[in-house]
Amino acid sequence: MKSILLLGGGKIGSVVGDLLAHATTGGRPDYQVTVADRSEALLAGLPRHPQLNTLVLDVNDAALLRTALRGRFAVLSALPYMLTLQVARAARELGVHYLDLTEDVAATRGIRELAEGAGTAFIPQCGLAPGFISIVAHDLARRFDSLDSVRMRVGALPAYPSNALNYNLTWSTEGVINEYCEPCEAIVDGRPTEVPALEEREEFSLDGVLYEAFNTSGGLGTLCETLEGRVRTLNYRTIRYPGHAAIMKALLNDLRLRDRRALLKDILENAVPATMQDVVIVFVTVSGTRADESGQPRFLQDTYARKIYSHTLHGTMRSAIQITTASSLAAMLDLLAQGQLPQQGFVRQEEVSLDTFLANRFGQVYGTQALAQAA
Repeated sequence: MKSILLLGGGKIGSVVGDLLAHATTGGRPDYQVTVADRSEALLAGLPRHPQLNTLVLDVNDAALLRTALRGRFAVLSALPYMLTLQVARAARELGVHYLDLTEDVAATRGIRELAEGAGTAFIPQCGLAPGFISIVAHDLARRFDSLDSVRMRVGALPAYPSNALNYNLTWSTEGVINEYCEPCEAIVDGRPTEVPALEEREEFSLDGVLYEAFNTSGGLGTLCETLEGRVRTLNYRTIRYPGHAAIMKALLNDLRLRDRRALLKDILENAVPATMQDVVIVFVTVSGTRADESGQPRFLQDTYARKIYSHTLHGTMRSAIQITTASSLAAMLDLLAQGQLPQQGFVRQEEVSLDTFLANRFGQVYGTQALAQAA
């Protein structure tokens, strides 16, 4: 049984803890999880389970953080992106495996530097996007003899939009604001570059529903490096219902709230309700050439599309973004613990094959075309 420190007991962390606490092999528990958070009230609301402990901890207290890390197999960070580097540094110092959910490009670059020469694994970006989306895109890309384009689209949307933003809060508000503000990595005409967030808007339909998609930061993970020199076009865009991007651009640019992110967070959290009735959309399209049966190259396209809805998990209703994000992090930990991932250094999401991920007990949540929507 492996001892895990899970930092952050909020929307995603609480579900990660619940998943790992219920993980057993041959009737025996696989993990003993300590969920640490600075909020005692939040910890008190977590489900009770013999394999789940809680710890009141402020990660800004370096000494207490190191004490909590000692003797652990791994630390999982479900904290806001701005706290990830200090946790990764402590993990490096104490020889503990490190995994996180960050979408922040700068933080991931810092973690990569920390991972150089480390005796344990550093696996950032273990969520939905970045995370699972990179596994899917890389799996499709490897099926081609030569690549032309890789287009990745992901959205966590309310099932029943009812406001001008056509949006409800489903995960970290800081994370949403950050991905709407920071530059976005891409490959354009074969060259790695940065493109502005909220731009290059497009519309498409899926199952008869109209969506928009636009540039947001962080969703590509490390794919720009992995596919550089092999693809003409590589980009990531977030899916929303039409009209969302225009309003967010007005707030961030015209009202200059990109320079007052704390205020914008306060506005959103007090004006836009959260919901448990959501849907996660994963839509990846890859085009390139592949030899046909006669050996002649043909220009082809492969697409991976999934919709996952909120549903009950271990007796508690969970949103789709909670389920998918938490399951991705739990699956990566599980694969690490089972020896199916490198045990040291920097590990990219795309180092995992799609078949391996979907075969994992936690990764299986992505394996169906669409889960039944909760009433």
